[in-house]
Amino acid sequence: MDVNFEYDDVNASQRLEALAIKKINKLLDKYDFIVRADVFFKTEKTSSPEKGKICNIRLSAPGPRLFAESSHGSFEASIAESVGDLERQLEKRKAKMKSH
Repeated sequence: MDVNFEYDDVNASQRLEALAIKKINKLLDKYDFIVRADVFFKTEKTSSPEKGKICNIRLSAPGPRLFAESSHGSFEASIAESVGDLERQLEKRKAKMKSH
């Protein structure tokens, strides 16, 4: 599976990439039909310190693409929430695939 990273107003980070790959690989272990993942990191100017570090993850799998976005005070928290959202979407997709 390919994992692509894009940074918008953020310096590239091997640590963030390793964390994202680790979490995405856990999804891949459960859902082997994932083809590709695109991970986007960006910062947003905000008045709240709990927000502003945004992580978007787009997964390519059979059917429409899956997408999750989250904004927290750290990229680690944003990655974790995005992966959690995608896991719920993947569970629904897997249930639909089994019923057909």
